[in-house]
Amino acid sequence: MQRVHYDADHHAFAELAGDFAAKEVAPHLAEWDADGIIPREVFAKAGDIGLLGFAADERFGGVGARDFRYNQILIEAFMDADCGPVGLSFAVHNDICLPYLADLTTPEQQQRWLPGFVNGTLIAAIGMTEPGAGSDVAGIRTSAVDAGDHFVVNGAKTFITNGQNADLVITAVRTSPDRHRGLTLMVLERGMPGFERGRNLDKLGLHSQDTSELVFTDVAVPKSNVLGGVGSGFAYMMKNLPQERMQIAVGSLARARAALRWTVDYVRERTAFGKPIGALQNTRFVLADVATEVSVAEAFIDRCVTELNAGRLSPTDAAKAKLWATEMEFRCLDSCQQLFGGYGYMREYSIARAAIDARVTRVYGGTSEIMREIIGRDLALVPTD
Repeated sequence: MQRVHYDADHHAFAELAGDFAAKEVAPHLAEWDADGIIPREVFAKAGDIGLLGFAADERFGGVGARDFRYNQILIEAFMDADCGPVGLSFAVHNDICLPYLADLTTPEQQQRWLPGFVNGTLIAAIGMTEPGAGSDVAGIRTSAVDAGDHFVVNGAKTFITNGQNADLVITAVRTSPDRHRGLTLMVLERGMPGFERGRNLDKLGLHSQDTSELVFTDVAVPKSNVLGGVGSGFAYMMKNLPQERMQIAVGSLARARAALRWTVDYVRERTAFGKPIGALQNTRFVLADVATEVSVAEAFIDRCVTELNAGRLSPTDAAKAKLWATEMEFRCLDSCQQLFGGYGYMREYSIARAAIDARVTRVYGGTSEIMREIIGRDLALVPTD
């Protein structure tokens, strides 16, 4: 990670995150994979050393570091340590949830939620996706009916990362029939009557990252739990989606980079026909292509992170970053896995687990098809009314 994109403080943070991943996470990951969930105390340990909520204001325990390079480094450190599922659970907490809780909250809400968010005792999730509404955010049907001093919420969410562990679920609900202006964000909290967690979903990959169904039955949500203005939820989600997509892009790049390193190490040691397979021209050519793809993606994604920090990253460029990084990741992991031969199919090998974990990146946060639609519309190929 010795890139001009980072300075000395970033490198120190990378060392901290890498040390935590190697010592506190990697030795236990197989057990957590089998359990299908990360123990809550892991979040608290991460919070204790400053790996959670670092962008929050100092008065809530953060350091006010609104620099997405720290978020990028955290994901890279966990991918490099072959602990991607845990790093991505932290990323949902830090990269996706914190902007809502930092920017849309009242002083009272901040005092109530942010200290626990930063120290890891309050784990966050975001509830957008529903059984009938995924990439089409405006199709959300979970309802919230005004009942005076509170809303009554009914509906269901699915594919919710951190869903079992979550204490705070930033939930998109429909407060009026208007497709866009009818959406509102509110925080549903652990223990609210009628808020139930369904099964912890049995996924293809990312096994230690709990992913759940959430069910809301006549949940009374105080109006003091509304984030921002009623009816403004769609605008807030659209504003934050570029950062969510950058989080996916940097994770895909980090996983592809880690896979390249694992494969280079493997082909140096593995022999065939009396010599290391790394000495074969085909191996060199394959890895040359992978190394080039990783370097090209890195240059674009680092530029996008710089633009994000400056508040200039467009939704189109965020879509390009996610599309390119996730599709590049798929190509590179497939090439690397092939060089492992039969061992690449064994889950005891990092390359196999990475290939499984990576499959979802072209789906969540908006599918590759949706990314292409966003990019294509920006080209103005078809006149609009």
